[in-house]
Amino acid sequence: MAVAMSGGVDSSVAASLLVKKGFRVIGLTMKLFSSPGEQSPTGYCADETIAAAERAASALGIEHRVIDFRNEFKERVIGNFLNEYANGRTPNPCVVCNKSIKFGLLMEKALDLGCTRLATGHYARISQRKGRYVLTKAKDKQKDQSYFLWMLSQKQLKSIAFPLGHYEKQQVREMAVSLGLEAANKPESQEICFISQGHYTDYMNNTMTISGGDIVDINGKILGQHRGIINYTIGQREGLGIALGKPQYVIGLDPSKNLVIVGDDQLLYKTILGVTEVNWFIKVPSRQIKILVKIRNQHQGSPALIKPLDGRNAQVAFLEKQRAITPGQSAVFYQGDLVLGGGLIK
Repeated sequence: MAVAMSGGVDSSVAASLLVKKGFRVIGLTMKLFSSPGEQSPTGYCADETIAAAERAASALGIEHRVIDFRNEFKERVIGNFLNEYANGRTPNPCVVCNKSIKFGLLMEKALDLGCTRLATGHYARISQRKGRYVLTKAKDKQKDQSYFLWMLSQKQLKSIAFPLGHYEKQQVREMAVSLGLEAANKPESQEICFISQGHYTDYMNNTMTISGGDIVDINGKILGQHRGIINYTIGQREGLGIALGKPQYVIGLDPSKNLVIVGDDQLLYKTILGVTEVNWFIKVPSRQIKILVKIRNQHQGSPALIKPLDGRNAQVAFLEKQRAITPGQSAVFYQGDLVLGGGLIK
């Protein structure tokens, strides 16, 4: 069994649980940056974290290997991240990384090494339903990470293990303490691993050529100037630099005309959204079904009717208006704890 090890408490305890169960475990850590000087983050990407993973593997008495995916990560994850923002969308790089890198390239490497499955420290569970592999939420609902895993294929789910899915985070930390693991009291990793400090817009402004443009209202009237559309997202109020005597919010981005469109808060509320690149864990529904849909990770989810248009597209109609539905983010479909699938918001 291979374990993706980041040097953090979750992956370290995941590896220890498998060792206790008698598996022959190999720890695999991805090298995603050339050196600490290249956007040295505090997450698993940094060279210093590779050393932490090596120490955790040594403490558990398991083999450890470092896999170099620097070029692939830069192209598939960072490249997608920058391209999406440049086109007026707000991406979630963790979703792409899980599909393409962690459960893509790293899993292939694990299988090539003769491992039967790849385990990670994700808080989620995998089960079978009507002959198909499906995701379910973790026992610890506050730490559940199923939202970030909707892109995974049936082939990938078949070869994945989530040892922490049935544990609470506090239990995991207690296990780490009892094992004397260095990571026991290590703080949570940041959300975007390749951005070490400051806001994500600082990273993009230092990486891309950004052109300013007009801020307009819904009628096209110019109200001010923006610093580049990558600096704005749907629902944003602060930093617009315009004064109309009432609050204004970003309600749209038009990359083709390089416009930031603003309006009243009420214009942020919508009931209908289109979803593309849909991935179903269940058999594609033949008719409209009522489910719960999350439009961002921190969103609690809201009842909606989802109508499959074809295998890769669907329409979601919320029963109540939702605020700041953002193109590029993930819409993930739930039925209780069961994850039915997900897609990208158009």
